[in-house]
Amino acid sequence: MDPYLYDWLNLVVRLLHVVTAIAWIGASFYFIWLDNSLEEPPQWKKDKGIKGDLWSIHGGGIYEVAKYQLSPEKMPKHLHWFKWEAYSTWITGILLLTLIYYVGASSYMIDPSKADLAPWQAIGLGVGSIVAGLLVYELLCRTPLVDKELLFG
Repeated sequence: MDPYLYDWLNLVVRLLHVVTAIAWIGASFYFIWLDNSLEEPPQWKKDKGIKGDLWSIHGGGIYEVAKYQLSPEKMPKHLHWFKWEAYSTWITGILLLTLIYYVGASSYMIDPSKADLAPWQAIGLGVGSIVAGLLVYELLCRTPLVDKELLFG
């Protein structure tokens, strides 16, 4: 790959990764604040299944937010999912991992004084390590160890 193009691609993907991560963290902080700021609703809202509510103002608009204990009687036609911040962070992270380590495997993943590997072998070991770590984590999540938080961590 042309080094000039590689550097620009690296910069753009890094910037996208940082921006999407900031959006994801910001959305997470907002929902933590929202959960911590909910107040006990009046009885007529409790009867509808509302666990907590909050009134706020932003940009000249007044918002009423209600958190349901389970789900509303009827789901709305349009429901906004806060998932794209996380997805975008993950996707740009994988792109960055691929761009830096897998495209540049001979520079960043291989030290001939430690192991004389071909780039495809180093990439295979890297991807295999990620998959093995994920499998071990998933298996541990299915054991009683998950109930002992400190030990599990």
